Formats: sequence, structure tokens, C-alpha cells
Amino acid sequence: MDGIHDLGGKQGHGPVPVTEGDAAFTHDWERRMWGLARAGLVKGMTVDWFRHGLERMVPADYLSFSYFQKWATNYLMMLVDSGELEFDEIAAGHTARRGAPAPARSLDETLAYQRGLCTDFSREIHAAPVHAVGDRVTTRSHTTAQHSRLPQYARGRTGTVIAHHGAHLLPDSGAGGVHEARHLYTVEFTARELWGEDADRRDTVTLELWESYFV
Repeated sequence: MDGIHDLGGKQGHGPVPVTEGDAAFTHDWERRMWGLARAGLVKGMTVDWFRHGLERMVPADYLSFSYFQKWATNYLMMLVDSGELEFDEIAAGHTARRGAPAPARSLDETLAYQRGLCTDFSREIHAAPVHAVGDRVTTRSHTTAQHSRLPQYARGRTGTVIAHHGAHLLPDSGAGGVHEARHLYTVEFTARELWGEDADRRDTVTLELWESYFV
């Protein structure tokens, strides 16, 4: 979807403030947020559902919230979306429903869950790839109103296929809970194709793009 999250190639947003060097966390609550996320805070969450939730944030919040503040807000949204919480429970700061606490995961179970977050998204499909290495391809000018991994700056642009990776799960569908696969390619674009004549003629940009992103 089009939104404030898609900042690639956009100007006027100022420098990225970096004040903590290489520190992974600047506050203790960020460590807790990381731990909750890695432990499986939302049942059935997928990376595409998570990314789509971030895209749907109020633009002013997206631009002003810190990295892990976005995470916390998005997880609250997903807990409501999945029926785990109600809005009044969030306002109260605790759940209104009594029940036995969830059983603690063993270390082996936690490690297995974390490995699942970085699973292999490749799939076998019957359809043959339409394109081969060396083919020239042009991306679509518009995407669906839902999730898409085709950035705005690369829409309606022509590049060259430099690798074919087989079929992988399509993020556009995965954000809505539908698991379908399309062929995935690495496409190389010249900087001038993307940014115009002011770009250095020696520079290129490579993107991993699904077959459905091409006209």
C-alpha cells in the first residue's frame, strides 16, 4: 500500500538522528519488547502481517515514534485484531479476563519458535518462470491497496533480471493470511532509470521482486 512508511527516494525528511552509537537498546523497556516479540506475543503472526500493520499507522505517529515504540503499538493492534485484547483492557493497562497463565516455554521450545521466525519461504509450484536471467522487465506503475514489497521509487521502471530464486511466498497475500507463491527475481536498475539524469551513471540498485510485480 502507499503510505508514509515508503520513504525510499523521498527528500525533505532531514537527517537520521544517531545518538547511541551501536547500542541495540536505549531503554530497558525496549529489551522487554524484543523479548516478548521473540517469545511469540501474538499467535499466528507472520512477518507480512506485522509489516502491514506498521504501514497502517497514523502517519504522524509513524514519523515521530521510535523504532520499538512502533513495535509496541503494532503488537497492541495485532492483539486486538486477533481477539486477544479489547480496547478497554489496553486503556486499563491489564486484561479483564481471568484465566490460568500461559505455560512457560522451555528453552528448546523458545529456540524452535525463534527459528520458525526465520523460516524458508521458498516453495515448489507448477508454473514455469516467465523470465530468465538477462531479460528486461518493467514494473507495474500501481500496486494493490494492501501490502506490497514493490517500493514507490521502482514503479514503472525498467531493469534487467540478474538472478532467479525459484518460487517464494508472496508478501502481498501473506499480509492477509493467504499463503501463495510466485517466482522471485533479483532485478538490477540503473540509478538514472530510478533517479533521473542527476544520478551517477556508474551506480545501480538491485531489488528482489516477485513475478506479479511486472507488467
